[in-house]
Amino acid sequence: MTKKGTILSGMRPTGRLHLGHHSVLNNWVQLQDLYHCFFMVADWHALTTGWEEAKEIRPNTREMVADWLAAGLDPEKSVIFSQSEVQEHAELHLLFSMIMPLSWLERVPTYKDQIKKLGEMGKDINTYGFLGYPLLQAADILVYKANAVPVGEDQLPHVELTRETARRFNHLFKPVFPEPQGIINRELAVLPGLDGAKMSKSYHNYISMGADPDEIKKSVNQMITDPNRIRKTDRGNPEVCVVHKFHRIYNGQLLEGIEADCRSGSMGCVACKKQLSAVLDQELGPIRERREKVLSQKGYIEEVLKDGAERARTAAGATLQEVRKAIFG
Repeated sequence: MTKKGTILSGMRPTGRLHLGHHSVLNNWVQLQDLYHCFFMVADWHALTTGWEEAKEIRPNTREMVADWLAAGLDPEKSVIFSQSEVQEHAELHLLFSMIMPLSWLERVPTYKDQIKKLGEMGKDINTYGFLGYPLLQAADILVYKANAVPVGEDQLPHVELTRETARRFNHLFKPVFPEPQGIINRELAVLPGLDGAKMSKSYHNYISMGADPDEIKKSVNQMITDPNRIRKTDRGNPEVCVVHKFHRIYNGQLLEGIEADCRSGSMGCVACKKQLSAVLDQELGPIRERREKVLSQKGYIEEVLKDGAERARTAAGATLQEVRKAIFG
């Protein structure tokens, strides 16, 4: 099959992933058959908001990559690597910083928003690293001449900055970079946390992708249901129930019947949760098994990352040769 182009995407290493990442990884798995894919552990980006937790990055990387592989990312199809193992990212970021107007970084919507939010959490991120991380993202993408980036709608301003960076470099020196397009998969499932808020480790309201049946059952039992439904036979409103939102995503074929039973009061919340636990275990069981197999192979994850870094350096090195020639002649 002829590939459509090149994709770069990544995640910060936060350790084991939760169910909220599941649909993102499913999308990655599909994209690796359509594009030349580079999937990056964004460990330098992790330092921009959590440098004081730097010692957690390596163990967190191992846990996260185990989830990637368990979800179906294939090292034979995709380049899987750690950002910090490819120094060309840093060099291109440095060179871009010489031509990047400060005002372009300051107007990125997430900049002031994140400073405020993380400041309220006691984090001081008034650093150049945080101001410049969208430019580092641009370097991450453009060093592989990626022409597409899978993102959520909230990340589109970052893709636009990458496009502007490519245009500015191409105009000031010579054409080297494509202008990548953001790929938004509007079918990606947005899962709430157990309490109805956004699923996040910070909120302790998540289900791990590798959760065992007992963990799944315990988590589902914590989910918020219709607060007005006191007795089993009370008529329920599935639209205000977190359990229903999970059924909608993972149990679509039976959703109509589940909704009818809830509204009529013929099925109580305990039975509804029990059914969801079984469905989630069926969904996560194969991932859990593959994860255990990946972790049981001593040195396998490290080998995947080592091979990926070598392949990434080859591609990034070729781009940097063009960049240096364009700048210095």
